[in-house]
Amino acid sequence: MTKPEKYMSSLAAIALVVAVCVAPLTAEISTSGFSRHKHSILKMDEAVLTIKNELDIELVVSWMSERCYQCLYQQLGLVPAVTSPGQPSSVDFVVSTQHEIILQINSTPVTLDLCTVPFHFGEHGNYSLWVKNLNDSSVVNCSVVTDADPINSYIPILVAFLIFAGLALVSTIGRTILGLDVVKGVLFRISGSMETERLINSELGSPGRTVTPVTDNILPPPPNPSKRLRSLDTFRGISLVIMVFVNYGGGRYWFFRHESWNGLTVADLVFPWFVFIMGTSIALSINSQLCAGSTRCSLLRKVVWRSLQLFIIGVLIINPNYCQGPLSWDNLRIPGVLQRLAWSYLVVACLDLLVARGHLDILTTGAWWSPGIDILLYWPAWLCVLLLEIIWLCLTFQLPVPGCPTGYLGPGGIGDMGLYANCTGGAAGFIDRWLLGENHIYQTPSSRVIYATHMPYDPEGVLGSINSILMAFLGLQAGKIILHYRDLHTSIMSRFLIWGLLLGAISAVLTKCSTDQGFIPVNKNLWSLSYVTTLACFAFVLLVLVYYTVDVKKWWSGAPFYYPGMNSILVYVGHEVFEEYFPFRWRMVNSQSHAEHLTQNLVATSCWVFIAYVLYRKKIFWKI
Repeated sequence: MTKPEKYMSSLAAIALVVAVCVAPLTAEISTSGFSRHKHSILKMDEAVLTIKNELDIELVVSWMSERCYQCLYQQLGLVPAVTSPGQPSSVDFVVSTQHEIILQINSTPVTLDLCTVPFHFGEHGNYSLWVKNLNDSSVVNCSVVTDADPINSYIPILVAFLIFAGLALVSTIGRTILGLDVVKGVLFRISGSMETERLINSELGSPGRTVTPVTDNILPPPPNPSKRLRSLDTFRGISLVIMVFVNYGGGRYWFFRHESWNGLTVADLVFPWFVFIMGTSIALSINSQLCAGSTRCSLLRKVVWRSLQLFIIGVLIINPNYCQGPLSWDNLRIPGVLQRLAWSYLVVACLDLLVARGHLDILTTGAWWSPGIDILLYWPAWLCVLLLEIIWLCLTFQLPVPGCPTGYLGPGGIGDMGLYANCTGGAAGFIDRWLLGENHIYQTPSSRVIYATHMPYDPEGVLGSINSILMAFLGLQAGKIILHYRDLHTSIMSRFLIWGLLLGAISAVLTKCSTDQGFIPVNKNLWSLSYVTTLACFAFVLLVLVYYTVDVKKWWSGAPFYYPGMNSILVYVGHEVFEEYFPFRWRMVNSQSHAEHLTQNLVATSCWVFIAYVLYRKKIFWKI
């Protein structure tokens, strides 16, 4: 093992130890400033609200999340009328602290509200809502008073960020110091070995010496069409590491979970990015194999076989009861993440095999059509993708759905004033239930959290697979740009940015720059067109940054994300299969602590990064 890699390995081990050690500290911080009694009865993201009624009428208290679009109010409870002057009646309620909520106070369930109070409660806080007449008049006044301050549940995130930022800074400083000629000279004199000098020079480079590069050099050679771009594996690794982290729970923070319906959270970013970079890899892989002499028929057989393997593995890992015996067809879930990847890979790879060229020359700038060469040469594939998108639009907005308005894109449940409670997902949900059956799709979609839906709905369903093909095809376009403009870094990055700008403009038009008011809102559950264009815009911009820092300037080796990016299938399948086993999960002292959940999830994710690093050093890669 080389010196920088030993150094990085030691830092990874230190990170795990520090993360474990900091859990009690953050847990202690998170419980300060609040009584033990109140803390013991509250769960994460909850607070106590005491409603004190000074009116001589019974109150009906209802609530609605600020994130719930056009929703019905849900009854929280009743507060009896005051029984004696000066002694207000009071009732305690537990309220959510994830988002701002709107409280509505009514005298009876059918009358107009007496007052409406929007308020964002803090976790484990203690609040009072006073309802009384203002200055002995008939005007009702409602005011919220903080009786006990909430905890700061985001301190564990700050602590974790500082730890990992500190480790990254130490690693950077260490590499810089080891790269100094003075330090290398001292090490050389101490060791007195030419082997040490060769190792240091091969790993960190020396402006004053010329040596032959070794095969395990941590930094790649200059970009070459026959060489693997390190930035692509780094991009894939970034997507995968975040995906593993949010799948393990993300510390149980709401922004590390999928959005209930329209909008985006961190968890909604990573899967489309993974699909995108898969498309990029398809372009480079097929071009390389065609140049090596492989026939299109042999490549097609490999594509079909790999897609079938991905699909089967996906079905197995999302139906974990296979460990207890044969799978039961009665409630076997069919769609899933790997199944969506298999379908997207099959279609996009087949399209590329249809139009890919075995030998590409560097772009000639003299031709009038040269600015669009990476598109015009592949117009049949673009035509197929556009036809698929037209099919998606027609099915989404024209397919009649029993009991639902045509073109409905809402969540159902209490959304849209409860008028379409059984219409979750509109045409997308209807097609899945019709083709696959209610028992073979996801039973607990994220729309249940805020919109209180009760219909099964699968975010990896059939109709959304069309737009995942579009996402992979846009990634394929990024690969074509790399192929046609190879070694022309400025041209590659400028075209990436142009694509990002174009897709961002399309998203702005489709969404009207709003969460819920646009023609087609950004929606991960539907994999809506605006969701794909928005995430593809982000992907092109992120790819520019990673490509520039890793492959152009070589300021960053891509570590540690590069290693899981090189073994993505193994890491993804492994984190799903071994999710419930130590060291990825253990019994917590306080299961209602963000700090403990965050520590556990960070340790589990770091373990998979470390496993990927070890496998990389052993040159073990799982390819299917």
